[in-house]
Amino acid sequence: MADDVTKSAKVPTQPPLRVVLLAYDGMNLLDLAGPLQALTTANRGTGEGQPPRYETIVASTDGGPVMTSSGLPIVTAAVSSLDGMAIDTLIAPGGCWGKDYEVAPVLRDFIAARVDTVRRLCSVCTGAFLLAAAGQLHGKRVATHWAWLDKLRTEYPGLDVDPDSIFVRDGKLWTSAGVSAGIDLTLALIEEDYGPRVAIDAARQMVVFMKRAGGQSQFSVPLAAQTRDRAFVELHAWMAANLAADLSVPALAERAAMAPRTFARAYTTKVGRTPAKTVELMRLEAACRALEETDLPLKSVAVLSGYGSEQKLCRAFQRQLATNPATHRTRFSRS
Repeated sequence: MADDVTKSAKVPTQPPLRVVLLAYDGMNLLDLAGPLQALTTANRGTGEGQPPRYETIVASTDGGPVMTSSGLPIVTAAVSSLDGMAIDTLIAPGGCWGKDYEVAPVLRDFIAARVDTVRRLCSVCTGAFLLAAAGQLHGKRVATHWAWLDKLRTEYPGLDVDPDSIFVRDGKLWTSAGVSAGIDLTLALIEEDYGPRVAIDAARQMVVFMKRAGGQSQFSVPLAAQTRDRAFVELHAWMAANLAADLSVPALAERAAMAPRTFARAYTTKVGRTPAKTVELMRLEAACRALEETDLPLKSVAVLSGYGSEQKLCRAFQRQLATNPATHRTRFSRS
């Protein structure tokens, strides 16, 4: 009888985190749709009978239809309908009709009234102007769309505007660069809430990078699953777990039971890059992660990530990222 009771008992679950995304006429559709889709995708795979990870609400000044800059209207709730409702994360998307960002007073006041009770306050693209107008960015390090950097600095000189990063976190404040950067930011929010596995799964489903390489100094590589063919999945898993091993073409070809030339040709055709490039990207990703998440000395990071020496590690960072490991750690360490 006790066993039956145990089997039928429900495991306690975490209630959904409520995320409110603000909307207004002239906003960029993708600034809203990108984060919304990432959150919705993260709700998949929670298990039968389990609550979703996120509850999302799109809210505007008066509610009803809001016309985006792309000409597609979206249906919204009025911010007044959120009175008394707890909000975990508040996101201000960007976009505008003209060359100047026009702040919606009701949304500005809503942000100011809620900032002390939300766990996170975020912006996408020029949504940073809305947060700044609400008095929330003074003295903070922030990001916005590259084309609006100077205007943001001019209108709000008390801000530390970062011209390089795809997104920036400063305490409870998260701001991101233009348009699709809202997806990068939201994946980082998901990772903070539910761990890297859920965030990686969401990125895979959306066929986007978990952490973007290049562009505005995002220092990681695409997911291994984003290669063009699954023929080398097992080999990739072994490579990632053995970065300090011999990962030359002959060694990898032997493990794949292929002749070196045949392997190199087949790999490049199916994956879209050479074996050497994959090795370089994997080792760089591992080094970045170690620098961001541990206090290991550079020599140890170099050995664990397969570079062997601190000198080779530094050369790789300079070649691939135009920086050095110490600077990367200073800027992106999670400790």
